[in-house]
Amino acid sequence: MLGVMGGGQLGRMFVHAAQQMGYATAVLDADPTSPAGLVAHEHIRADYGDAAGLEQLVRSSAAITTEFENVPADSLAWLAARRPVAPAASAVAVCQDRAAEKAHFVRSAVPCAPHALIASDADLERIDATLLPGILKTNRLGYDGKGQLRVSTRAELADAWVALKRVPCLLEKMLPLERELSVIVARGANGEIVHFPVQQNLHRDGILAVTQVPAPDIAAHTQQRAIDSARQIVAAFDYVGVLCVEFFVLRDGSLVANEMAPRPHNSGHYSVDACDVSQFGLQVRTLTGAPLAAPRLHSACVMLNLLGDLWWRNGREAAPDWAGVLALPGVHLHLYGKASARPGRKMGHLTVTAASAAEANAVALDAARVLGLAAW
Repeated sequence: MLGVMGGGQLGRMFVHAAQQMGYATAVLDADPTSPAGLVAHEHIRADYGDAAGLEQLVRSSAAITTEFENVPADSLAWLAARRPVAPAASAVAVCQDRAAEKAHFVRSAVPCAPHALIASDADLERIDATLLPGILKTNRLGYDGKGQLRVSTRAELADAWVALKRVPCLLEKMLPLERELSVIVARGANGEIVHFPVQQNLHRDGILAVTQVPAPDIAAHTQQRAIDSARQIVAAFDYVGVLCVEFFVLRDGSLVANEMAPRPHNSGHYSVDACDVSQFGLQVRTLTGAPLAAPRLHSACVMLNLLGDLWWRNGREAAPDWAGVLALPGVHLHLYGKASARPGRKMGHLTVTAASAAEANAVALDAARVLGLAAW
């Protein structure tokens, strides 16, 4: 039996992949209707720091992973003293802290945006003016655009720090962005590393909306630089597991690392339908010590994120037009089994596969029109 900390959609897809390979699964999550808990063999209804729940997970599981980075690193360390855990608590702790994450990029010899840590009034006063305009981000617990404020002046920066409750923050210089990419890599305990193709991502309101693979109109040397950088990052802290690194391509063609996630990533969901091994299949392999087969993209694809907004039209809840979407060729619908739809909540995704990138993009645009999503 394989254990997973967290019961969201990433945990659900890990559970599906593990079960397909013959493993039983246990999920620790306090929510009785958690998507992963509903499909696992065992659902331990407890908080991530609950001692009895953690003990039960240890008794049930031969090895344990996590579905998202905000699981307490201390809990992962406690589990690791008793069972194999991947990724390690130390690696997850780096990804939980923006300052530590940026420091890791620097150690890995991978460029990132100019930045400065703000933890006190004195830090605020010492901020170099060249970092403005910038984005002030909470050092911990920010994701999907949460805990971030754009600032142009010192006065706006001071106000933003107060608005973010004066918690430790990182100020990042705003850079002239051309587009966003991500690379998902998997590393085994023996140091073996494999990677998925470079993915191009479009975000709306800080949340991933569209992923295209292969990434369109990206120079081969830029793609190779992104892959090499992701491999450097994962190797530099002896990581075991699946890791996603997000990059910005700047208008001058240079590449900078933005952030990383110590788990499968929303931008890699397409791999279930468009690759011969998915990111979740590789998560199972890294956890169990199985060989890592290099993923092969067998179909061009476009992935659309489906948020809870789609269920709400004219102030009332209604199901989206799934029949209209499923009438289109090459469409794969994945709904996460969440009990209620809320604006901004990730409810599912749609992957369109085709023989060419142009065909996948055309059908995905048709699907977006059916659902009332903005084109790209």
